[in-house]
Amino acid sequence: MLLTNKTAYITGAARGIGKQIALTFALQGANIVFTDIQENNATKETVKEIESHGAKVLFLAYNVANYTDTESSIKAAVEKFNTIDILVNNAGITRDTLLLRMSENDWDLVMNVNVKSVFNHIKAIQPYFLKQRKGSIINIGSIVGINGNAGQVNYAASKAAIVGLSKSVARELGSRNIRCNVIAPGFIETEMTNVLSQEVKDAYFKTISLRRGGRPEDIANTALFLASDLSTYITGQVIVCDGGM
Repeated sequence: MLLTNKTAYITGAARGIGKQIALTFALQGANIVFTDIQENNATKETVKEIESHGAKVLFLAYNVANYTDTESSIKAAVEKFNTIDILVNNAGITRDTLLLRMSENDWDLVMNVNVKSVFNHIKAIQPYFLKQRKGSIINIGSIVGINGNAGQVNYAASKAAIVGLSKSVARELGSRNIRCNVIAPGFIETEMTNVLSQEVKDAYFKTISLRRGGRPEDIANTALFLASDLSTYITGQVIVCDGGM
């Protein structure tokens, strides 16, 4: 198994892509720490599914945009598992609307959750990674952070910011054997996209070389590669997983 004896810390993993990453990592032998804004039925079910794969799991409920909460949560994870080897910054939200109608709160909320949370977790985990002289940081971006998208100025800006942040972190920490990469998903079929009509989905599919949406497993498998020792010479990269969109 690719992640035996490793511990992965994954934000926003109660459902969707984050949950699939947690389950994939668990199947590959990792201990799992995952977060969400609060404990609910979805988080409890995710804990059970991870445990069913034979993995040890710790769920932490807090606001990822709050640095103090982030720092104490990472400390709790290290106290339980002694180490963290992999950080996956997956937590994110959307507040989609045209710029003309976008409120300041729409902008601030998306930037705080999508960007500040990434800063929070990398900064808080950095001392542990530096001490052990290893670590893989995987930040979940988006194809719209590269191409842009009408009606998603705030979301696209947040995902573009993650690219610059990640490339800079890779340069700062590379000499200590700490890697930092971005996965940029395209159209992935999750609860977030399931609200779209089939007509809208079909229009998207026509722009994709493979003529279909991706699955959470596609992103999880890419994250597995970046988390494992198969990718020890890859850092500062944006891995686009979009089916040729």
